[in-house]
Amino acid sequence: MLRIPRRYSHFVFGVIQSGLTSLIAAGIASFPSLARGNFLQNWATSWLIAWAAMLPVVVLAAPAIRSLALAMTRDD
Repeated sequence: MLRIPRRYSHFVFGVIQSGLTSLIAAGIASFPSLARGNFLQNWATSWLIAWAAMLPVVVLAAPAIRSLALAMTRDD
């Protein structure tokens, strides 16, 4: 398994999270193309565009979201 230094875990998280989220969203958005028979092509194109757009957003927003979530919650 690829062993990336832990100091880059924020970026690894961003790549995985943005990839998974955009993969699911693109699949849902491409669902109407299933009837036309070009679902896979439409989904792949949509996913690549969505991932390219979301990756920097997730990587830049994740620390702020994590801080906000910690501020909104408490230890039990």
